[in-house]
Amino acid sequence: MPEEPSFAGKQLHIGRPNIGDRNSLLKRINDIIDRCWLTNNGRYVQEFESRIADLLGVKHCVAICNATIGLEIAIRALNLTGEVIVPSFTFIASAHSLQWQQITPVFCDIDPATHNIDPKKIESLITPHTTAIMGVHLWGRACDVKALAEIASRRGLKLLFDASHAFGCSHDGRMIGGFGNAEVFSFHATKFINSLEGGVVTTNDDELAQKMRLMKNFGFTGYDCVEYIGTNGKMNEISAAMGLTNLESMDEFIQINRDHYELYHEELASIPGLALIDYDINERCNFQYIVVDLDADTVGVTRNAMVEHLYRHGIIARRYFYPGCHRMQPYLRSMPDAGLHLPETERLSERLFCLPTGSAISANDVRTISRLIQNALPLQR
Repeated sequence: MPEEPSFAGKQLHIGRPNIGDRNSLLKRINDIIDRCWLTNNGRYVQEFESRIADLLGVKHCVAICNATIGLEIAIRALNLTGEVIVPSFTFIASAHSLQWQQITPVFCDIDPATHNIDPKKIESLITPHTTAIMGVHLWGRACDVKALAEIASRRGLKLLFDASHAFGCSHDGRMIGGFGNAEVFSFHATKFINSLEGGVVTTNDDELAQKMRLMKNFGFTGYDCVEYIGTNGKMNEISAAMGLTNLESMDEFIQINRDHYELYHEELASIPGLALIDYDINERCNFQYIVVDLDADTVGVTRNAMVEHLYRHGIIARRYFYPGCHRMQPYLRSMPDAGLHLPETERLSERLFCLPTGSAISANDVRTISRLIQNALPLQR
C-alpha cells in the first residue's frame, strides 16, 4: 500500500475565499470609515455596479446584499406567481427563493451532457399556473439560452437565470448577464469573485431595473417618500470594497483556477471511470469548479466513499448537488415522487463531487489531492 500524502494537519476546503490585494482593500475600508458612509448606495457600491455593468455589457447592474435576496427581488419585480419551472440539480436557494414567496418550484430534469435544465423536458411541465422558467448556469457553463428563450416567448413566460456560478463567463461570445429578463450573480465568500457576502441582478430592462432599485431600499423614492413595497436588500460599502478589490485580481484568479483545472486533468486522466467536466475553451470561463464525475462500477469506489476518504486526510470535497432540491424539505414532503421524473438528476447527484481550487491552494496541493484519489482506488492497494 503506497504511503499516504500528508497536509500536516491543515485542511483544504472547497471555496476558500480569494482576497486580492490586502493593501488596496484596507485603503478602501479606511476611506469608508473616514467618510462615515457605510451603506445606502455609497461611492463604492455605485462603482461596483458600474464596473460590473461595463464588464458584462449590460445596461443595469443592481447590487444586493446577497444573491438569494437578489433572486427574491427579481422574482417579485417580474410579478411571478403560481408555478416556476426550475432544475432540482442546483443549490437550494434557487428553489427557496420561489417557495419563500409562495410560488411553487416545478422541478425539471437536466441534460446529462451539460448538467443544465433540459429544454426538451420543459413543455410537459407547463400548466395554466406557470409564469416563468428559471435556468441555472451550472459550473459557469451557460444554459441553452436560445431554446429557453424560444419556449418562454412562445408560451408567454418570463425567463430568469440564476447565474451564481457564471460571473466572468460567456455564451456564444457574449458575456452572461444580459440574457432573459434578468440574471442574478452571487459574490458569496465561496465564489471566485467575492464581496464577503453579496450579489447583483443584471438586466437590460429599464423599468425592471428601476423597480428592483426601489424594492431593495424599502420602496423609497426620496428622503421620506415611499411609493412601493420593498425590503432591505442593500449592499454595504465594505462588501463593495471587497468586490472591487477582487475585480482587480480577476484575471489572476481565473488563471490560477485554469492552471489547477489543467493540472487536475493531467493527474487524474489515467483513471478509468473518473472524469473532470469539460469547459469550452472558445468561451470565457472562470474555471471555478473542479467537478469530478465518478462511475462507481468502473472505479470500484463510490463517490461517497471517495469524499469520506479525502475528508479523513484534510480535504473537504463536496457532493454537488446532493441529494437534489426535490429530496430536501419542504419539497420532499409535498412532492415525494418527484425523483421518478428526474432520472438524470438522481443519477448525477450520486456521482459528482467538487475538489478544492483557487488561490488558497498550490500546484503541489493539487498533486497531493490527486495522489490521495489514486490511493483510494482498489487497484492501487
